[in-house]
Amino acid sequence: MTPRSRTAVAAVSLLLIAQASAQAQTRWTVEPKASLAWWQINPHMNHLWATTCPEEPSWRPGEGRSGGWVIDRAFRPAKHGYAAVDDTTIIPLYPRPRVRAVCGSAVSGQITVADLERWRGVRGQIIVRADALVGGEDRRDEYARKAILETTRYPEIKFTIDSVIRVTRRGDTIVGTAVGVFTLRGVSKPMTASVRGYPTAGGLRVLSKFSVKADDLVPEYGMSKFALGLGVGVRIWIDLFMGVDLLVRPEEGPARD
Repeated sequence: MTPRSRTAVAAVSLLLIAQASAQAQTRWTVEPKASLAWWQINPHMNHLWATTCPEEPSWRPGEGRSGGWVIDRAFRPAKHGYAAVDDTTIIPLYPRPRVRAVCGSAVSGQITVADLERWRGVRGQIIVRADALVGGEDRRDEYARKAILETTRYPEIKFTIDSVIRVTRRGDTIVGTAVGVFTLRGVSKPMTASVRGYPTAGGLRVLSKFSVKADDLVPEYGMSKFALGLGVGVRIWIDLFMGVDLLVRPEEGPARD
């Protein structure tokens, strides 16, 4: 092969590599109707949890709920009643068994992946409408929006993803840790969250969760100690767990910066 031929082959090879790289970089968009966010206090005392998708048949509100709820008795009620029992074995308490497009438009966002094979170069942001979180008791939900989350002033809860580390594969399931910044009530803090994803319903189901110490809600996130009441005042609450159950779909064509 002549030097000119070798140069031509090298140029073609570099072009193919560049094209393959561009094709691997994809942007995934959250499907709002099939995605939800949730929070849960530990100990939950049989009522301290919420979702943005109360339409999901497997979810149910806790004790003291308002009227009008249709409860699927196939799903067992929470354990322990109102007792303050430290229990992190089932979080969230009512995980949905499968993806269903029954939710309101409360969760949005995009995720860009540079290398789908090894899930490197992951960037993105997930945005949750704070006023869409429902616990099932109307007065308590309204109080949470006005006095605790202050949703008129801080309408969005965000998680900005900077990377995903410690990625492993288990069959068609990807497991890792998302590293980024969590924003609540306008306060942004570094955060890591467990992540699990697998293909379903024509997209990728992504489940993620993390926790914040209840003692940090007042000094770190500016919540009112008076509004939070005895849960924080006498340290009944231990953790605030938060998470998402998303369906994301790839956009047509490669993502471009």
